[in-house]
Order: sequence, then C-alpha cells, then structure tokens
Amino acid sequence: MDVLIALLALGLLMLAAYRGYSVILFAPLVALGAVLLTQPAAVAPVFSDIFMDKLVGFVKLYFPVFLLGAVFGKLIEFSGFSRSIVSAVTRLMGQNKAMPVIILVCALLTYGGVSLFVVVFAVYPFAAEMFRQSQIPKRLMPATIALGAFTFTMDALPGSPQIQNIIPTTFYGTTSWAAPWLGVLGSAFVAIGGWLYLEIMRRKAQRNGEGYGANLVNEPETPTDLNLPHPFIALLPLIVVGVANLIFTWLIPQSYGGHFLIDLPGLKAPLESDVKKMVAIWAVMAALLCGIVTIFLFAWRSLKGKLADGSKVAVGGAMLASLNTASEYCFGGVIAALPEFVQVADALKAIPNPLINQALTINILSGITGSSSGGMSIALAAMADRFIESAHAAGIPLEVMHRVASMAAGGMDTLPHNGAIITLLAVTGLTHRQAYKPILGITLFKILGAFFIIGLYYATGLV
Repeated sequence: MDVLIALLALGLLMLAAYRGYSVILFAPLVALGAVLLTQPAAVAPVFSDIFMDKLVGFVKLYFPVFLLGAVFGKLIEFSGFSRSIVSAVTRLMGQNKAMPVIILVCALLTYGGVSLFVVVFAVYPFAAEMFRQSQIPKRLMPATIALGAFTFTMDALPGSPQIQNIIPTTFYGTTSWAAPWLGVLGSAFVAIGGWLYLEIMRRKAQRNGEGYGANLVNEPETPTDLNLPHPFIALLPLIVVGVANLIFTWLIPQSYGGHFLIDLPGLKAPLESDVKKMVAIWAVMAALLCGIVTIFLFAWRSLKGKLADGSKVAVGGAMLASLNTASEYCFGGVIAALPEFVQVADALKAIPNPLINQALTINILSGITGSSSGGMSIALAAMADRFIESAHAAGIPLEVMHRVASMAAGGMDTLPHNGAIITLLAVTGLTHRQAYKPILGITLFKILGAFFIIGLYYATGLV
C-alpha cells in the first residue's frame, strides 16, 4: 500500500503537468497528499520544514542563474544576434539542417560547462528563428534542445563538467573522464538515435503539410527592419559565456580558497561562506554577466529602447521557470523522505548484477524524484558501498560503474514532472500536450543508452 501511495503521487503530478496545470500549485498538494495518507500528523511540519525549506534553498542558489539566463536570452533576441546567426547557418548548410545545428550548439554549450537551464534561455531565440524559417513544427523544438543539452553531453561524454558526471567521482574515487570509450560510444548511440528519431518526425510532419505553427506564445520578437550584425559578432556572446565559465571556474577557488570569512561591521558575528559549494554557480553567473556586457558593447543602439519592457518579460519568465523547477524539486524531496520510497529503494537491492542493479535503481529513483542528480545522490549514498563490493567481486572496474551511474541518472528523470522539462516548455511557450511526446522518445533513447554500454562492456571489455 505504501508503494502504491508513492506511485499514485507520482502519477498525479505527471498527469497535472501533462494537462497543463501549474506545478507550483500541484507539486505541494500532491506531495502533502502522500504524507496525509502515510502519516497525517506530519502534513504541516513536512510542508514547512521539508517542502518550503527546500524551495527557499533552491531559489537562493539558482534564481540568479535563471534571471541572468533569461536576460541574456532576451538580449540575444532583441539585438538581432539570433537572426544573424540563423541566416548565416541557413545560407551555409541549408534550411533542412536546423535540428542538427541546434543539437550541436546545445551540446557545445553544455559540454563547455554552461548550466542546462541557461542553455535553454540562450538557445531558444536561435532555435525559434531556425525552425520558423525552415517551417519545422515548433512542437519538435523542445525535444531537439533536450537532445543537445539534457542527454549525451550532460552525463555520457567523458570530461563533462555537469553535476551528473561529477557526483559518481565522490563515491567511486574516479575522475570525470571515467570509461572514455564507453562514454563516447554511449554518446554516439544516444545522439545519433535521437536525431534519427526527430528527423523521422520532421519528415512525417512535412509530408502532412504541417508548418511551424500558428497562435503560438512567447515568440521571439526581433524587429524586421533591424540591421543585423555580422555572424561572428553575433556568436561572440555565446563564446564569451563558454570561455568565461571555464576561466571563472578555475579563478574563483584560486582567489577565495575553500572558504571565505564575511566580517562586516553590521554583523553580530562573522559568517563563513563555503566557496567550494558555490564555485559552479558563481562561475556561471559571472560568465552570463560577461555575455550580457558583450551584447551591450556591440548592440547598445538597437537595445536601449527595449530594455524596460524586455527586462520585465525576462524577470517574469525567470520567476516562473525557477519556481516551477523548485516546486518539482521539493516534491522529490518530500517523496524521498517517505517510507514507501525507502521500500522501493530496498526492493531494488535484490537484483544480483551490479551494473544492471545500479542502472535500474538510479533510473527509477531519478524518475520518482524527477531529478537526475537527486535520484543518483540518493541511490549512491545508500548503496555505493554494496555496488563497490559487488563490482570488485565481479571484476568490474569502478570506471564502468561511474559511467553507467551517470548515464542512468539522465534516463527516467525526464518524465513530465522533471524541472528541466517544465522550464524548457515554459520558455518555449508550449504545453506538455503539444510537445512532450517527442521528448518522451528522446527519454527512451536515453534510458536505453545506459543498458547499451552495459551490453557493450560485457561484449567487448571496453572501458
């Protein structure tokens, strides 16, 4: 019965998201409903001390990234930079190459260390221009962006700086470059398979006479009479963000060390800031500011009359996206604290093969929590010692365990209640009903990716 409660809560939240209801409203209602059926007296304390505490913590950490990302994307749109790049790419590669170009741009940004959420804001203006000019249905755009940003560069490609590739290093004593051959081949499986799937859907839509779409919302608004900048200048802000992110990731720990003491006259006592936990966030924020300044330097004349209205739109979008994601994250936190979640995790321990056990466990827990990093952290914190012991007994290198863990984390996490998916749909102005089916197809390829490299390892011994 306890397990059914957890599954019912998960199903209700996915249904609410798919039907277009606000996750900000339904995530706490569904989570607290599960608490009510499990331990009624705990509803109010869980809401205040788990759900709201996690929500405040999430917004504290990530809202600045959402805000700067939204402003950056809006400036890219208003300056005409997006249209300039799209026009250049279309002339160079042809109109039917919109999908592979967007996948490649997302992949480069993600692999360069730019946050997944920032990639969504930054790439959307380019994607909208390319899809509109190519007459590709907009409903395929979220899946295209998801394939480039949320899949192979997030956790499969060796060396990826994303958190999904970093978490296993702390449990297995590996590096982010663990199992490079399996990582590269797994990336190729997901990227090529996902692109072919989207290409089939595009051609089917083309045969049916389906165009970009009408009566759409949140469409980029680049003026038609704008003098477009040179494509290299238009690309410069994206390059600046990627390079600056790498520089600040190295520079911040060198400048601050592991901790920084805040000792100001108005404080009753000095505060100690844990710099190590904030390096990635501070680096992305600084990089986005550099990108925004770069846009101003080259496009101030075309932007100065639009800043007031544009900034309001950007702030509103950032607030909605961050609260949507935070609410879903808090739902996962509440469900993970319930006994039914513990029972699911314990039941998964019965699978004997360590690679298959790990892949299934992390996939399922990531799906329940709606978070790849959350599901993987919970699974490895509870079971890493047993995974290591089983891997040693079976002669499996821990590098292989690392790569399977990271790829499995990015599998079932992209169910309808996933925060990144909700953010992606909110930014692109589409609903689950309009655009989730193609995303589900990409999700299936990503789930298969972890089991593909398991089979590859057993068949060839490649690491």
